[in-house]
Amino acid sequence: MPAPCSETVVSRLRAAGCVFAEDEARLLMSAARTPDELSAMVERRAGGLPLEHVLGWAEFCGLRVEVDPGVFVPRRRTEFLVRQAATRAPRRAVVLDLCCGSGALGLALAAALGGAELHAADIEPAAVRCARRNVGAAGRVYEGDLFAPLPGTLEGRVDVLLANVPYVPAGEVALLPAEARAHEPRIALDGGADGLEVLRRVADGAPRWLARGGRLLSEVSERQVPAAAGIVAAAGMQIEVARSEELYSTVVIGTIPIRNP
Repeated sequence: MPAPCSETVVSRLRAAGCVFAEDEARLLMSAARTPDELSAMVERRAGGLPLEHVLGWAEFCGLRVEVDPGVFVPRRRTEFLVRQAATRAPRRAVVLDLCCGSGALGLALAAALGGAELHAADIEPAAVRCARRNVGAAGRVYEGDLFAPLPGTLEGRVDVLLANVPYVPAGEVALLPAEARAHEPRIALDGGADGLEVLRRVADGAPRWLARGGRLLSEVSERQVPAAAGIVAAAGMQIEVARSEELYSTVVIGTIPIRNP
């Protein structure tokens, strides 16, 4: 069959409500190997499948990261978290990416640092499979609940703990865009009653795994900052809050004191 022209693809995507129809059309047309494949990709996207799941990859911090169906799509705003980590990480850092999804954050931080001892973990088997392909020989990916699957040899050694935990309050998940609700795992979105239940568990366990001077970085909404900062401070960490107006991103940073007070 003849290949759909760019105007046809743009029109189909625009009719389906894709805000950046022209950009998406270019990506789909460059990715498709045959006219039939392009038509199928356009229809999947028009049907609500996230663009990254249709393409099979997402661009994150300048990297092309594979993203399988059913795996959380890394958001551009979370690049701010990685940048904050990169400015604070020591050389030859030990990096732990919890709730890693595709592994995008850990990979991007290791790339920004020019290398790191990288460890990542996720409870979702599909995410672990995806992350293992992305990380490859650059690190290790574990399957399990937060810190549970980590080797004991990591205790007290982690310099940077990236915890892009779910932080949407359970009652607000239904308000998320349909493509997120329908195609990303709820466990990667739902942060419990106030959105901070997973962060509480991470903050509670972090001091066991972080080195002196090690940092926990977690993205939250602006309205959650007071409660999130209180959670991290209660675990014995010093608090910073970093904000990006450009990316609408807010990151709470907790640091283990080098010396006990």
